[in-house]
Amino acid sequence: MKLILILVLSMSCGCAHRQFVTQPYPRWGQEVWLSRNDRDSPLPMRVQMPPRPAVAPACILIVHGMNEYIGRYDEIAAYFARRFIVAGFDLYAHGLSNPSLLAADRAITGGASEFDVSDAYLAQASLRNLEPMRRDLDQVLRRLIEVCDQRGKPGLPIFILSHSLGSLISASYLLEQAPEDDLRSRIQGIVFLGPAFSVTEVPGWRGYFQTPVVKLSFYAEEHFLRSHGEPLPLLIANQALALATVPLLDGLFEVLSWPGLRHIFSPTTPGWVPDYLSDWEEERARHRADGYIIRRSILRYVKGVEGEIVRFRREMAGFATPYFLVYSAGDPITPAWGSHDFAGKTFDKHPDNQILPLIDKVHHEQLFSAPPLRHELLRKIEGWLDRRLSSINQVAAERANNAR
Repeated sequence: MKLILILVLSMSCGCAHRQFVTQPYPRWGQEVWLSRNDRDSPLPMRVQMPPRPAVAPACILIVHGMNEYIGRYDEIAAYFARRFIVAGFDLYAHGLSNPSLLAADRAITGGASEFDVSDAYLAQASLRNLEPMRRDLDQVLRRLIEVCDQRGKPGLPIFILSHSLGSLISASYLLEQAPEDDLRSRIQGIVFLGPAFSVTEVPGWRGYFQTPVVKLSFYAEEHFLRSHGEPLPLLIANQALALATVPLLDGLFEVLSWPGLRHIFSPTTPGWVPDYLSDWEEERARHRADGYIIRRSILRYVKGVEGEIVRFRREMAGFATPYFLVYSAGDPITPAWGSHDFAGKTFDKHPDNQILPLIDKVHHEQLFSAPPLRHELLRKIEGWLDRRLSSINQVAAERANNAR
């Protein structure tokens, strides 16, 4: 699900938290299991075909956000599968990639009335960064290319539809790929929805206590052993702050993520978060009741995500994949300044880049907006995909003419 860095340990106590699954995992499309290495469970992938796959103009891969799962995107997948080949997958430690949630689904489908998934968050214990999730993304993309080439026309372009942490995973993955990589050449665009290019700004009275600490940690990480061109006195002050703050917090969060302590110090999702996920009370209620959404986060994982944001921001000026960026101007979960910074360094890199700020909105999950906004956003995304396809076809036609 979302990116929440709560560094005030007195306010991040895990306390007693019980969570149960009472419904089968919501499936869409065809379920495909991909083999990981010997120590990891298989990777679940979903593929939904349009009525006529042979004439599909492109393939779309949906990448979900932090602590959520791909099964929630059934309506989104169905919308795009009217024309496109659509796929999705559960990121490492999420959804059916999480052993506890997979066991819960099997128990419920086997007749159990409920299954305790209070410890599902422990699957995050090995996560110090997003590399396992980037590996998942790479594996799924390569399988999707095989599916698209077999069921559609060979060489179909691939588009990524990403949300929140899924956007950070996808964007950092694309930055890592070499330009000559065959996979990179197939990815012709990405949609960012509320991307995690910034850290949370806690709203309300809690923000007076928590947001300054979050920003201090983030500021120290950004300046740790790096100059930002500031005057020498400020450089010295920034490095002193970073050298005192970053190793201390890294070490503290690592210790508090150890077995035993992590049961006490893994924070639960703050109560205000569901209020900012959607502008639709029906969707908020659905989210609160969803047992497959993970409600706690190990601090090592949270700190690792912060470090990933810092690293991405250092390199994001090199991002060259065409994109459609959608964000809510008042979103406190992934605040707009991250999207502004990204667009400021990348918007001019491609003529098809497009930005859609939702000026009067504060919710984070744009694809789970109340109708009619949800339908309007789906149409706008589809329109951008058609624009990209038109550009791709035009470039191909020009190359064909030049080759004659």
